Amino acid sequence: MAETVHSSFQGKGSDGSKNVIVDTGCANLSSVKFAIQRLGFSATITDNIELIKGADKVILPGVGSAKHAMANIIDKGLVETLQSLTQPVLGFCLGMQLMAESSTEGKSSKEGANDSVIKCLGIIPTIVEPLDAKGKRLPHMGWNTLTSVADHPVLKGISVNDYFYFVHSFAAPISEYTIASCEYGSEFSAVIAKDNYIGCQFHPERSSALGSKIIKNFLELSALELSPKELTAL
Repeated sequence: MAETVHSSFQGKGSDGSKNVIVDTGCANLSSVKFAIQRLGFSATITDNIELIKGADKVILPGVGSAKHAMANIIDKGLVETLQSLTQPVLGFCLGMQLMAESSTEGKSSKEGANDSVIKCLGIIPTIVEPLDAKGKRLPHMGWNTLTSVADHPVLKGISVNDYFYFVHSFAAPISEYTIASCEYGSEFSAVIAKDNYIGCQFHPERSSALGSKIIKNFLELSALELSPKELTAL
């Protein structure tokens, strides 16, 4: 049964916070909401611009294709809102990829063809490309370990070799915005961040206790902890 999309806040978190899950029209919203509720917090699923702007924390989930997700976001009139948020924002899987400048998801193999290079939100200056799995089976699906972890408040209590659950065939390369990495054939960004925006390539809501730790770290963040600053590259 589809999760109800609300036009008003449906309760507050255990700390009185107002948390929003953005309805992108292409995500398993219920699993994200349940993961938050298990931690004692509340969250409102919505595509209402005023509710998103008024939230204390915003989660941007997503599964499927960047093309479909961006079309939905454009149709809902959410592009400018998502680009201009000042509160902490956390992207899950495709939600992380949508924070990038572009995605080559679905790009034709014909040389020079770029019809399927999808313009994304352009929040974090990186791109999403096909994962170079070096002949390994795609999608990269299942549990894998982090190969590096930076000092960042959302990663408090997370270490190298911790396992998270991945399902993807596209990824952001290692860059100055990488705060955790993983390897599947080649190394890629497992978590990226810029200012108040954070994105996880894996699914925190499907990553057992460590995934819950990341969600809890995020929901307990102070906006002051994510004041604009240059992140140290791994």
